Amino acid sequence: MDDASMVGLMGRVTGTIGPGLVGEVILRVRGGAEHFLAYPATATDRIERGTVVMVVEYLPPRTVYVQSAYDS
Repeated sequence: MDDASMVGLMGRVTGTIGPGLVGEVILRVRGGAEHFLAYPATATDRIERGTVVMVVEYLPPRTVYVQSAYDS
């Protein structure tokens, strides 16, 4: 999966993401759902488990930077 096809994907946080934390998200890719290590797009953000997020950067093979998809 290339960088361009990952950016913009929506997923859900399965492990809290935040400063000093390596979180986890689940994304629908390649006809299934896969888990990726996740960091916040803005270093000071904390994104709780269950939040819907959007991928803003992809670092192969399994790391993404995300931001909350909806304002809370």
